[in-house]
Amino acid sequence: MKKHGKKLMAVLAVAAVVALGAGCSSTATKNDSKSATIGIVQYVDHVALDAAREGFVTALADNGYTDGDKITLDVQNAQGDQSNLSTISDRFVSNKVDMVLAIATPAAQAIAGKTTEIPILGTAITDYEAARLVSSNEAPGGNVSGTTDMNPIKEQIDLLVKLVPTAKTVGVLYTSSEDNSVIQAKIAKEAIEKLGLKYVEITVTNSNDVQQATQSIVSQCDAIYIPTDNVFASAMPQVQSITSQSKTPVICGEAGMVESGGLATLGISYSDLGYQTGLMAVKILKGEAEPATMPIESATKFEYAINGAVAQEIGLTIPADLQQYVITAK
Repeated sequence: MKKHGKKLMAVLAVAAVVALGAGCSSTATKNDSKSATIGIVQYVDHVALDAAREGFVTALADNGYTDGDKITLDVQNAQGDQSNLSTISDRFVSNKVDMVLAIATPAAQAIAGKTTEIPILGTAITDYEAARLVSSNEAPGGNVSGTTDMNPIKEQIDLLVKLVPTAKTVGVLYTSSEDNSVIQAKIAKEAIEKLGLKYVEITVTNSNDVQQATQSIVSQCDAIYIPTDNVFASAMPQVQSITSQSKTPVICGEAGMVESGGLATLGISYSDLGYQTGLMAVKILKGEAEPATMPIESATKFEYAINGAVAQEIGLTIPADLQQYVITAK
């Protein structure tokens, strides 16, 4: 009985080792196949930011990372509300997401203020350094990197002059609380005054101010410039309802704003910019890079977009060499 007991103990010991090994193998397989959670926080709904988000998701899918397979996407929209941004950011941190995509400067500032550990990629952000998101655009140094939507502002002002050669005063509309807009307005002012034109500006604090600001500025200028401003991007139909009556041309920071009621732009493709950001995310997911050493990336090409319907409304003739860029938008 004792001899058999020793044999039984030996068999049980071997079985335990085998079971333990099987358990370790099972755990490893589970970890290897674990889906990474990517939180996406978008500041507000409008064409440009939506396109950036879609471009990001497409880039992930093109590289084998689709929602429900290798990654889980948690998409949230703050609807332009700062308190919503804070709540969404707190939830991402509490849920320990593996990465965050922040779309627009306020979204990036909100999540970056909540964590120094979770990798954060931004897009539709004009200047990361000025927004205090990174140590420098060339060497971020922390947990934030991404792509910039800085526009060719000087060239956009040149386009304004080409379309409205009789303009003597250019009005600029933007949101005073958006860092990206403040930076662009400053660059636009320099470009406008360098051409010998008069510069006037009116700022808003939120969408409730848009109508009054637009009504005020059309009486002070011959043409309007609006940068890639989130409040105005969402309110372009409202702007257009006023500028169509005053026959005031509006040059915008990006094509989505033109489609929504602006006259023209020479701008970036937000879909391409989001895609570019998605490729950065793939490198992080594969362990090939980390935000601290990933320089902020810029758009590689710019495209004209001209709203033919708006041109007709305000009685503006589009030069022959720009006719190919006319879009049939409202």
